[in-house]
Amino acid sequence: MNNITMLKFLKWTFITGLIGGLLGVISLVGLYMYLSPDLPDATKLKEFKLQTPLKVFSQDGKLISQYGEKKRIPLTFDEVPLQMRQAFLAIEDSRFYQHPGIDPIGIVRAAINLAVTGKKGQGASTITQQVARNYFLTREKTYIRKIREVFLAWNIEQELSKDEILLAYLNKIPLGHRSFGVGAAAQVYYGKSVDELTLAQMAVIAGLPKAPSTLNPIRSPSRAKARRNLVLKRMHDLKYIDNAEYEAAKNAPITGKRHGAKIELYAPYLGEMVRAHMVATYGRENAYSNGFNVYTTVPSELQLAAQNAVATNILNYDLRHGYRGPEQQFDLEKVLDVAKNESSKSIDIDPNSIIAKLLSKTRDVRILQPAVVKTVNEQAFEAVLKNGESIIIEWDQMKWARAFVDDNNQGAAPQTAIDIVALGDLIRVFKKQDKWHLSQVPEVSSALVSLDPYDGAIRSIIGGFDFNKSQFNRVTQAKRQIGSNIKPFLYSFAMDKGFTLASIINDVPITQWDRSQGAAWRPKNSPPIYNGPTRLRLGLSQSKNVMSVKLIQKLGIRNSINHMTKFGFQKDDLPIGESLALGSASVTPLEAATAYATFANGGFLISPYFIERITDSTQGVVEIANPHIACQACEQAPEIVIDDFSPLESIELSQQCMMDKSKLAPRVISAQNAFLVTEMLKSVITGGGNWSKKTGWSGTGWRIANTIKRKDIGGKTGTTNNSKDAWFSGISPYFVTSTWIGFDNPSRALGRTRTNNNLDKSQIKGAESGAKSAMPAWIEFMNFALRDYPQQRKVVPENIKTVRIDMATGLLTTKTDHTSRFEYFLAGTEPTTFVDAEQSTTATTADSVDDHFEDDIF
Repeated sequence: MNNITMLKFLKWTFITGLIGGLLGVISLVGLYMYLSPDLPDATKLKEFKLQTPLKVFSQDGKLISQYGEKKRIPLTFDEVPLQMRQAFLAIEDSRFYQHPGIDPIGIVRAAINLAVTGKKGQGASTITQQVARNYFLTREKTYIRKIREVFLAWNIEQELSKDEILLAYLNKIPLGHRSFGVGAAAQVYYGKSVDELTLAQMAVIAGLPKAPSTLNPIRSPSRAKARRNLVLKRMHDLKYIDNAEYEAAKNAPITGKRHGAKIELYAPYLGEMVRAHMVATYGRENAYSNGFNVYTTVPSELQLAAQNAVATNILNYDLRHGYRGPEQQFDLEKVLDVAKNESSKSIDIDPNSIIAKLLSKTRDVRILQPAVVKTVNEQAFEAVLKNGESIIIEWDQMKWARAFVDDNNQGAAPQTAIDIVALGDLIRVFKKQDKWHLSQVPEVSSALVSLDPYDGAIRSIIGGFDFNKSQFNRVTQAKRQIGSNIKPFLYSFAMDKGFTLASIINDVPITQWDRSQGAAWRPKNSPPIYNGPTRLRLGLSQSKNVMSVKLIQKLGIRNSINHMTKFGFQKDDLPIGESLALGSASVTPLEAATAYATFANGGFLISPYFIERITDSTQGVVEIANPHIACQACEQAPEIVIDDFSPLESIELSQQCMMDKSKLAPRVISAQNAFLVTEMLKSVITGGGNWSKKTGWSGTGWRIANTIKRKDIGGKTGTTNNSKDAWFSGISPYFVTSTWIGFDNPSRALGRTRTNNNLDKSQIKGAESGAKSAMPAWIEFMNFALRDYPQQRKVVPENIKTVRIDMATGLLTTKTDHTSRFEYFLAGTEPTTFVDAEQSTTATTADSVDDHFEDDIF
């Protein structure tokens, strides 16, 4: 070929190439113009809401629960460590900061691969293209989807900075085990935040996008390691890390394992209440994916105190009723022999590790850990925990374990450890004050709820011992007979009908024909002690059943029911019958606490609530609580409205209260009625004010006075027939708390037990009761809850008068000795006659009975 021919060939080649290039550009522009109307708006990427889970927090910000299928922890650019960003750039798109969203070199490489192999691949995808695909497109492998991805990537590059695109990628990319984004992956695989990860761990996560289901360290540690080391090599080649960092990270072990959300406060019953509310309010999909943060009204320290109080009380109940034996029995000698025979190095067999494997599938039940008895001595035994640790249980921590016979009977006191446990027993243990204790998974259930009496905010809620065992929330779902917890509401009605704290009712046995049963009804006091004519204050403090029955007979059953509904009780839960006076009504602990709050706050019915505020993923407020407030000062004050009134200030306000009166809780009883009933509730603890070294306090709650040294508290015990349910509900100016204990099977009774836990001495048995079984949890919790609150002085409402009365008759007296006391009356109801010498007694037992008053039973 001569020179002229060559020049012509080159000329036509150039012209053909130029025309081809122009046609290609025109085609590309035309294709872009054709597809662009259907392309997603890249600007929306700035507004894109990542699907993030619902999180539930305590009032002070401790994570309680997390709900949602997709785990995601959105991060800001600065929150992602530099080496984490470099790891992803090294393995996914090393020219990210140089190309315009499409990598020509990568495209050429992919084209050559297609020409050679005839197979399509994704090798040309940049990080920007992956962002386009992850946010807007599908993952189908078609040419048209790839072209749309390229165009959309170019659009994204025009609207967002490189840092914004990289952050969008790092927050969205799927990384296995339902984790999306690097924040969630760090939590799922390592239980850490991203800033706590090592270089080696960052490299593992950066290697996941290629195949998150097979390259993760949980599924395949070996593949995860190989992929990690490739990421590290690329980082080293690009000089992101030096030789020392590369070698150290390359030789680091693979440590990843599955982690759940980092729960900071155990309150699963509260978490479930929030979850149900959010789903009902916002719908399941929105609730689980919109990134809601729900801050509850429960402070973490009060919730922990309630947990400890309920757990301790339940375990103490179990101690009183005996040991039910091991959960399972292993033939340890056989297990160890088999392990040695299967090992080629039997001399290296660790018995503890073999025993620990037996427990691998046995879960902890709250504080109770599983263990297997390894050796037994006369006064101690050795056991192995699930982690292989050996522990010693000494005699003092197991001698309680009389054999359980039934709920009313226990076996003889054990003399040696072999009387309690045997080699291979699977038992439960817990550690307290550096000592390991023998225990067992309790069968009894319990609940506790505490409210702010002025606005209804729930401050602690325990729906059961172990949520994993039973999700049934006994605070809100368990309607159980309330026992004598109902009596203050009957006495409240009596105050409205002209009775006074000094009114006399004859405390003597009743026998009357019950036509419906075809038999005589004989309600009895418990214990069966009758004091004759007794004042109402003493009748409630000692929970006299006979007096309550006589009172409802005088007041009328239906009228009494109507009054009780003022406190929030449902009419259908209040049976029409005289047994109502003894607690045959069935209510939940939350209903009981709400009702008692009316006495504590001066007569208002508050509505319980448990959500303080809800924010979105950007911490913008979505919803905030707006409770109705019990505020007597605001009720009486001229209306001057302000917007920033705090419910917590309601106790301290005077006549200058400036709250919008539309926010007031409804008044359901008078301030005077609430005051008088509160006085009786205080007498449950103080016994009416009389104390003697011989008899102690005479109220059913006398034990409280020995622990909580303050005079601004009151409460009421409650025990149902045959001790199937035990209650204590109590009030203070700051918290109203109800506790309940019983079996989920309502036909099973709490039973009887030894009243003295000196196992080698007492054989005396006593019935479980509100005072013995429910009140200890109340005491422990309230003693903690009130520790930083000053004792409030008594505030006497207007129209309340004080006169000195004779304690035997309730009449006026001029004496100032132990037979008299000052008493409160609604003005106009105070006695007008004086007691004479024949009527008065020098010593009634009414104010000074002995301390055997455990409780009341109907």
